[in-house]
Amino acid sequence: MIYTTTETIAGAEIDIVLGVVTGNVVQSKHVGRDIMANLKGIVGGELKGYTEMLTEARSKAVERLLDEARQLGANAVVGVRFTTSAITDGASEVMAYGTAVRLK
Repeated sequence: MIYTTTETIAGAEIDIVLGVVTGNVVQSKHVGRDIMANLKGIVGGELKGYTEMLTEARSKAVERLLDEARQLGANAVVGVRFTTSAITDGASEVMAYGTAVRLK
């Protein structure tokens, strides 16, 4: 399935708009990652454990978004956006949302 951050897909025409679709995941921190993050905080640098965690969470959110779009009969999702928010201390949500469409 095609998904894009743009509102249109070059060379394709939207036949029908099926509605807004979302996919989200709430990911918690791992104690090992917290320890390494605290150590990195002293010397500076990328927190690779957290980068990996958020990359995985974003991938899961996109999978869920696409699953919801398929259930509506879509063959593409346009206008995809991502948001993040803190749910509790030590847990964050990653949400992907967009518009499910059927292309001609």
